[in-house]
Amino acid sequence: MIMPTPPSRVSATPQATDRIERLQARHGPVLLHQSGGCCDGSAPMCLTVAEFIVGDSDVLLGHLAGAPVYMGRSQFTYWQHTHLVIDAVPGQGAMFSLDSGTGWHFVARPRPLSDEESNALPSL
Repeated sequence: MIMPTPPSRVSATPQATDRIERLQARHGPVLLHQSGGCCDGSAPMCLTVAEFIVGDSDVLLGHLAGAPVYMGRSQFTYWQHTHLVIDAVPGQGAMFSLDSGTGWHFVARPRPLSDEESNALPSL
């Protein structure tokens, strides 16, 4: 019997996957943290694993190209019924994000989860 693939809370476009892989090749292990809207809007920040301390208030949404993707729990309360599609587009990255100065930056494109997807996801 083939088991269906469970839905996910986060996915990446091919452009974002390419950018994550390039940043990993240059900087080592990285993670993405969906910003809460301060300073750099709500852009996903890409940081080295060593420079970001994951705390109890961070929710792991999933992994993209091997990189964990987190969001603060208070923000997750509002976004828990969405699927985030992480994309990379030409432009200036967030000041503290590793994509700054590369000519590309990450953006999050949320879409509502269907009732079926929501029911199949584990609660976090």
